[in-house]
Amino acid sequence: MTEALFIADAYLREAAGRVMGHTAEGGIVLDASIFYATSGGQPGDAGRLDWDGGGIDIATTVKGQGGDIVLVPAEPSRLPEIGTRVTQSLVWDRRHRLMRVHTALHLLSVVIPLPVTGGQIAVDKGRLDFDMEHAPDDKDGLEVQLNALIARDLPVTADWITQGALDARPELIKTMSVKPPRGQSHIRLVRIGEGAEFVDLQPCGGTHVGWTSEIGRVRIGKIEKKGRQNRRVYLHLEDA
Repeated sequence: MTEALFIADAYLREAAGRVMGHTAEGGIVLDASIFYATSGGQPGDAGRLDWDGGGIDIATTVKGQGGDIVLVPAEPSRLPEIGTRVTQSLVWDRRHRLMRVHTALHLLSVVIPLPVTGGQIAVDKGRLDFDMEHAPDDKDGLEVQLNALIARDLPVTADWITQGALDARPELIKTMSVKPPRGQSHIRLVRIGEGAEFVDLQPCGGTHVGWTSEIGRVRIGKIEKKGRQNRRVYLHLEDA
């Protein structure tokens, strides 16, 4: 099982690692990874591995068996042998944009306090699907509320909760389509704000910025009807 270094520190851009295995498809498994694997609507990270005598570009990252994180090379190439010590580095600007969008989507679920039926994250935009019969009357007002939350420069931190405690607080789970993994002793919660400034707490294994001001200004884009009681709301980074 790969140690997910990004859980403790989403700002790690470079770290050492050791090759623990290869997949049949040509992927690389490390003992510890700064690369986030595709899940929860967030794309896997891209970057590079370097070692004594070689190197390889990583196109994306996916989940493997038994908790492994699999780095997928950009093209077929000689893989580092098992046991090789490597230096792993991220395409940081891409990762940081994904972090900004992901945190902004958590705040979108605050200004639209309805059950979430789906979501997707990209480097310049994201979207959430809501269990919403009618489109919002005041999209511009929602955008003003969202940017006001971002400008408050709220801290984004992580807590942990047991599965039993989470079962006793079902209101924390906003997503109807993606449930927190069961069978784990503890589930990670992402908190935005503290004390009187608290605004959100929900289960999430993704990467986030440390302060909401890092998101920058955002724009709420089109709102699409997706089924009888489903509305898809798009969010865009203003500097994209």
